[in-house]
Amino acid sequence: MSDRLAEVEGVMIDLDGVLYVEDEAISGAVGAVAELRRRELVLRFATNTTSRPRRQIHARLQRLGFDVELDEIVTPAALAVRRCEERGHRGVALLMGDAVKEDFAGLREDDGRIDAVIVGDLGDAFGHQVLNRAFRHVMDGAELIALQKNRYWLTPSGLSLDVGPYVAALEFAASVEALVVGKPAHAFFASALDGMRVPAERAAMVGDDVESDIGGALAAGLAGILVRTGKYREDAVQRSGVVPTAVVDSIADVPRLLGGA
Repeated sequence: MSDRLAEVEGVMIDLDGVLYVEDEAISGAVGAVAELRRRELVLRFATNTTSRPRRQIHARLQRLGFDVELDEIVTPAALAVRRCEERGHRGVALLMGDAVKEDFAGLREDDGRIDAVIVGDLGDAFGHQVLNRAFRHVMDGAELIALQKNRYWLTPSGLSLDVGPYVAALEFAASVEALVVGKPAHAFFASALDGMRVPAERAAMVGDDVESDIGGALAAGLAGILVRTGKYREDAVQRSGVVPTAVVDSIADVPRLLGGA
């Protein structure tokens, strides 16, 4: 056990690929979360998932047997709403499924002036018409806000494109850089840590994405524990240049890394 991990007081845990894949919990994940709670570590469940609102994410976790409170789930939506409020954005275009829009209830979708284009997960609905409409808004001056910019994710049928490639297309076409509010954004980790009341140097992030989860956590001052489940690929780790604090087979191995008994 490293001295860094022995001092951990709070743990941020990614969801998809770490605790579950679709509707199946990863072996040992429920018990690992229960053990971390037994040790009285402060937990947050930090996800870049933008295909479901926080309420549905919470319901899924409970259905799979995880002991999680709604306010322990951290998503990029709150940061996107805060950004729009701070910038005075009035009309917004929401590129995401209708269900997710409940997390953006404070914003107004507008057919007139669009001040911000917020990109989440549209799955198979991503297409030329949708992207071209967003492109035109950005060219007219709308801020491009990405809830996340992950390259791909693991589905039951295999690896699939995530939101990142579509955001990159808009960036390239409009010659702009999107504001990314999900992992690996520093603000995402800082906001979660504020709610945890744990300093970065005493916190760890557990994830399967070496760039968004681990790279983002390390840059924000947290330890980064990479699991070999979900989207983990050894070649991607080697290409990333990111050196995790620890690498384990799954979330089931995390409790033994941390201090306390």
